[in-house]
Amino acid sequence: MTDTRRHPNVVHRDEVPPMPMSKGRHKLELRRLGAAAGGQMIGATLTEVAPGCVSFPFHYHCATEEALYVVRGSGTARIGDARVAVREGDWVAFPVGTEHAHQMINDGTEPLVYLCVSASVHKVDVVGYPDSNKVAATAGTFEKPIHRWISRQGETLDYWDGEPEAK
Repeated sequence: MTDTRRHPNVVHRDEVPPMPMSKGRHKLELRRLGAAAGGQMIGATLTEVAPGCVSFPFHYHCATEEALYVVRGSGTARIGDARVAVREGDWVAFPVGTEHAHQMINDGTEPLVYLCVSASVHKVDVVGYPDSNKVAATAGTFEKPIHRWISRQGETLDYWDGEPEAK
C-alpha cells in the first residue's frame, strides 16, 4: 500500500480501513469504498461475513434500494420468506418494501464476500426489522446522522403531544 492515492476518485480495497461489526452471530467487516472514492449518490460497501455468521439483522428499506454482487464464497440470501443459495458471480437485488426484507447468511466454511451497492441519494430512510418488530428512521448521512430513532413498531404519539401551544 502506498501513502499517496493515484486519484481522489480511485481507491483500492487495501486503502480503506475495515470497519468490524460484531454482536452475537453478526460478524462482518465493512469497507466503505463508495464514500472513500468520493461517491455522493451511489454507495458501495465491500462486506465480508465470517463463516457460520450472518450479516445485518433481517431488514427492509422504505426509500433506499440495495443490491449485492457475490465476489467470493457462497451462502444463503434470506429474501422475504425465501432462502436462496448464492455463490460467487451472483447479483441480488433488494428493491424497497416489506416483501424484500433481506439478510445474508454465511452457512459455509469460507468467508462470504460481497459488494453491496445502494442509491445513497436519499438522505432519509425508514428501515423495518421484521424479526424484532422494530422500525428505525434516519436523516442525514452515515457519517453524520442528524436524527436516528429506533422503536418497536406500533408505538406512536399523537401529533400534538407535548406541544406547548396546543393546550
